[in-house]
Amino acid sequence: MAAPPHLLDTTLFFSPTSGGVRRYLLAKQAWLRRHANVTHTLVVPGHADSGHSGDVVELESPAVPGGAGYRCPWRGTHWRSALRALQPDLVEAADPYQVGWWAAQTAASLAVPSVAFCHSDLVALLRGRCGRVAGAAAGRYLRTLYGRFDLVLAPSRVVVEHLRDAGVRHALTQPLGVDVHTFAPSRADPALRRSLGLAPGTRLLVFAGRLAPEKNLGDLYDAVERLGDPYHLLIVGGAARGRTSPRVTFVPYEREPRRLAAWFAAADAHVHAGRCETFGLVTLEAMACGLPVAAYAAGALPEIVDPASGVLAPPRGPVALASAIDALFDRPQAEMRTAARDRVVREFTWDRALQRLLRRYADLLNRPTLLVDDAAAATG
Repeated sequence: MAAPPHLLDTTLFFSPTSGGVRRYLLAKQAWLRRHANVTHTLVVPGHADSGHSGDVVELESPAVPGGAGYRCPWRGTHWRSALRALQPDLVEAADPYQVGWWAAQTAASLAVPSVAFCHSDLVALLRGRCGRVAGAAAGRYLRTLYGRFDLVLAPSRVVVEHLRDAGVRHALTQPLGVDVHTFAPSRADPALRRSLGLAPGTRLLVFAGRLAPEKNLGDLYDAVERLGDPYHLLIVGGAARGRTSPRVTFVPYEREPRRLAAWFAAADAHVHAGRCETFGLVTLEAMACGLPVAAYAAGALPEIVDPASGVLAPPRGPVALASAIDALFDRPQAEMRTAARDRVVREFTWDRALQRLLRRYADLLNRPTLLVDDAAAATG
């Protein structure tokens, strides 16, 4: 019997406070250990070189000042040498920067398949911040980089469309998933809600994530201020910066998924003002906890929030978002909460996402028996 193939993931998007990429990689590693006939290693920046094959390997990288725990890989020769020494049979890169180039170079030197997972919509981000010229330059850059990979994956159709418009013709959609056992309505903790000191009947809105400019927290602030009583906004992600409001409460970033799920399940609705989300994992996690959604109809959110589970507003600013939030509470709440949960359980579990991903790996490796059950059937 052939030895299990060695799958290797590497990225610089990995820190104690990082979001979707970290959750994807850790969920993937845990799932592969239970369900796949493979060895999986994750290579990420760290304080010092540590770890071993089949687990998480950290490579010494300096901390980014003010970077919320992120580290910047800088020793390309060392990083490529470490990747080669692990002798992977397939390499996946989860960022389009220096680690992405090193991953492609390593795979080429070992003559093994390479996969790029495009978690960030660099084209849309630069176009929105710096204009069309910057967006076009980002497209040319990605076409050059991703041309070195055998397969390019992105978590939503909108990102795949942007990549294909940029000339990355071999990009395919690969949605992420949610742990629907951890993120569930049963996680609700009344003590958390009481700890906020809210008046009876308050409609508690929750957002969780990095406090980055592209999250447009100012729109959430303004929408809640326009709505007034009985609305209150809870932001799970850090301390308030600059602007404050009695209608907005900040709590620290939650590293423990169960704790984040408890905050979600204690709220009444999830709100999101992002216009360029590449997938919306935090929105799906909130939906899995039974929260209906009010958000902008932008980025990938229209792909995951349907009319039964939320209200999407034109991305025109706080007035439109406030109207969507108000409309959300004009509808039967029990029905929407059930619909939100059911949509995630039906379409967006890690089992569903990772079985699909493993089939892609099997095709690249010409190994059709990567799932444990498939391997047992093939040899039984």
